[in-house]
Order: sequence, then structure tokens, then C-alpha cells
Amino acid sequence: MSIYSVKQLEKYADALIWGLKTARTGFKKYDSILIRCDLEGRELGEVLHRKLVKSGHNVVFRFGMSPRLERDFYEFSDEKQRAFIGAGEREFFGALNGNIYIHAPASLTNLKGIDTKRQSQVAIARKPLRDIMMKNEEMGRFGWTLCTYPTEELARQAKLPVKEYARQIAKACFLDEKSPAKKWAEIYRNSTAIKKWLKGLDIDTIRTESGSMDFEIKLGERRRFLGVSGHNIPSFEIFTSPDWRGTRGVYFANLPAFRGGNYVEKIRLEFKGGRAVKISAEKGGEYVKKIMATDKGAAQLGEYSLTDRRFSRIDKFMADTLFDENHGGKHGNCHVAIGDSYSDTYAGDVSGLTRKKKEKLGYNSSAVHWDLINTEDKKVTAALRNGKKVTIYENGQFKY
Repeated sequence: MSIYSVKQLEKYADALIWGLKTARTGFKKYDSILIRCDLEGRELGEVLHRKLVKSGHNVVFRFGMSPRLERDFYEFSDEKQRAFIGAGEREFFGALNGNIYIHAPASLTNLKGIDTKRQSQVAIARKPLRDIMMKNEEMGRFGWTLCTYPTEELARQAKLPVKEYARQIAKACFLDEKSPAKKWAEIYRNSTAIKKWLKGLDIDTIRTESGSMDFEIKLGERRRFLGVSGHNIPSFEIFTSPDWRGTRGVYFANLPAFRGGNYVEKIRLEFKGGRAVKISAEKGGEYVKKIMATDKGAAQLGEYSLTDRRFSRIDKFMADTLFDENHGGKHGNCHVAIGDSYSDTYAGDVSGLTRKKKEKLGYNSSAVHWDLINTEDKKVTAALRNGKKVTIYENGQFKY
């Protein structure tokens, strides 16, 4: 029995198509779009596939590995196999115009006990493919979005009944609205006004204070805030990629997280001179340290984000980063990502950004991008370049 009705599946697919075509305007007939779908998300994948084919797009459909296949690969492969990129993969990803990922994991812990180094080797090997897509996105030739489909495993790890977990997703993605796409367009307009306000402040640094942290980032030259751009369904966050060199103080993630088969809880990072110099967690601390040693950039900041509780209807831990990083609840949330930056936060001609220019501007580069979420009550203060200080976020919402 399907967890969603036919009408809800149709609405979910429509919301994803809105996201894809908002993330990259100008899609044309016969543009190539990849649907990557975990096995348990097949129902939504089939509806999405049908809609895109009927719209005249060339659709490639790929199922993800089962938990057994994934574990066997990491457990029994050697280093050369983990560095393998299939013939034609670079050309394939270079020719794509769009990518939609349906996350529907059958297990969150199937890689538990696998050497973290093995996972890092695969991430490093596949980074050139991500770089190809990022460059094409900068050139306006590629767009992407993603979503989560409810599974028994996600519900179990979030300690929710499956029906309640599915209801949380439906609520967050506006599947109970007559037209989810229309509701997303409204959120898009509201977030655009906040981003415009932030741009006009001419911010130098941003300080985030809560009961567990006092954390400061340097915005950096020619930065802009992004968010609600269609890239994630749902997405309520407003974020930027700061100059990693100006990161200092203590960041604390009070929400737990699953990554690479590991469960981690209460991560505490102390930054000095832009790098995390002290790394700890109440659970999974050694795993966190290993991930942050993947490469030089893994211990540096790639993203800073705030979510306004007035937009997001997510109010429970979902054991899924996409939803947890968009948590609304009572206090909204702040999250940071260690690792790779988003170069489209550059407030200029993104297509002209070279690797050397990114380095000069303080954009971080890494095979890792891991979001760490804080849902505590917090105050966020911006120090402006004219010397003034302005509270930009308090009580879970922007002060716009």
C-alpha cells in the first residue's frame, strides 16, 4: 500500500519540477535530466519520470545501490576500485542539463564499522564529477534539486511512526495545498525580500550566540545570500559561503546526525584562524575527526545558514539532513557546513570564477560538505562595514 495518495505523488512531483526549473531557468525540450532514485522512492520516481517525459525531456533514470550492495562495495573493494570512475561518466555528467535526487534510504547504518578512509577515498575520486556539474551550473547550463521520500528506516531513526513521518514531509512540502508549486513561489518571494535586505546592510562579520556557542564568521568580499532557489524541496534556509579564513569561536550542533553509517551527537567545534582546532562530540567523536581530516578543506567552513521559523513547518527531528537543516520549530535554526563552498554565492559573474580567484576570495574547497545543525534559541548580530551593529535574527526569525 502506498504511503501517499496518487494526488499527493503528483503534487510532490510537481513541486520537484518547480524546484528544478527555478534552480535553472531556460530548460528546453529534449534537455537531458537525470533522476537518481533510491529503491524505496520508486513510486515518486515513476510519477516524476512520466511528467518529465511528457514534457519532452530526455530522461535518464538510475536507481541507487541497495544497502547490501553499498556495504559490499566499501567492504571488499581495494583502493584502485574505490578510485574508479566508469568510462564515459565525465562526458555524461558534463552533458547533463538537470539532476533530481530522490533520497529514500532503506538503512542509515549499513556502513557502520566501515573504515572512514574508504568512504573519503570515494568522495575524493568523485569530486571531479561534482566540479563538472558545479561549473556547468555557474555557466547556466545545469540545474538540480532533491527531496526525501519517507521510509520505515527514516521513521525508526527519527523515533516517529511511519505515517507521522510521512505527514511531516507532506506538511513541509505543502502537499496538502491545492498547488504546492504556487505556495513555493510565495515562499520564494518572501525569502527574496529578506536576501535583498541582507545585501543592503553591507555586512562585514556575523556573530551567532546561544546557550552553547559563540561563533563568528567573516562574510567575505562580494558575497550574496541565497536560499529557496529550488535546489531543495523543502528549503527555507537563507545561506551564504563565507570567507573561511575569518571563522572563529565555538560552534555547537545540538541536533544529532547520521552520516556514512555512523550516528553522531552533540558536535562541538572550536575555530581559530579559520580552522577547527578542537573537535569533539558526545557520540561519534572519532568519526567526526576522521571526516574532518579527509582533506585540508574538511576542517574549514563552507556554508553558514539561518532558517526563519515563520516559513518552515518542520518541527520534529527527522534523521535526515535535508529536513533537519530546514527545521523551523520554536527557535528556527542555524546550520553550518564544514567542507566545500557554494561558489554561486559570489555576487558577480560566477562563470568567471577560476580556482585561483576562489582561493583568493576565501571560498573553501573539499570533497566533504557536511551540514551541522543548531536549533537552540539564539541571537545573531551583524557587524557592518560602517562600524554599526545590527541584530539580524532573534527568536527564530529574521528581524526584517
